[in-house]
Amino acid sequence: GNETYPKWPLRNPVNDARAMAQALREAGFTVMLHTDLDHRGMTQAVRDFGTQLRQGGVGLFYFAGHGIQIRGRNYLIPVGADIQREDEVAYAALDAQAVLDKMESAGNGTNLMILDACRNNPFARSFRSQITGLAQMEAPVGTLVAFATAPGTVASDGQGSNGLYTQNLLSAMRKPGLKVEDVFKQVRVA
Repeated sequence: GNETYPKWPLRNPVNDARAMAQALREAGFTVMLHTDLDHRGMTQAVRDFGTQLRQGGVGLFYFAGHGIQIRGRNYLIPVGADIQREDEVAYAALDAQAVLDKMESAGNGTNLMILDACRNNPFARSFRSQITGLAQMEAPVGTLVAFATAPGTVASDGQGSNGLYTQNLLSAMRKPGLKVEDVFKQVRVA
């Protein structure tokens, strides 16, 4: 969860990440919780995640914070990113595809990527394109990618201690007996 962006702070991503970490621990997951990471920290966290995935099991990656799409690719924005122009994003942010690549190379049968990162583009004024939200992604076989909102639209940061999407996700995933796809269907409806 990244929220302490110097120019564009968010209110809920760290709370969201901590609440998701707790819920996942309760569900039996081994959790690696990281908050307010810079580019180097995010890159290392994904590397460590990939190493952990190779040990087997279900892989689940959750990110809350700023995310943007550039030319059909999604990028997760590190805290402290100094991005002045659109062509700098690929070098200053984490390409979400890097996470999917780690999942695919681990060879696990089931993986989930949850991106509560579909908020406004904080760099919109200095970018040529005015595309909002994140782009649809092609996931490897056995991988589900869940977005906080439809591709190309913007999600709410929420009014309470959690973002709107994560608040509903936490509620749905704690209901006993639901299949993964049913959890996400309930979140979508809510």
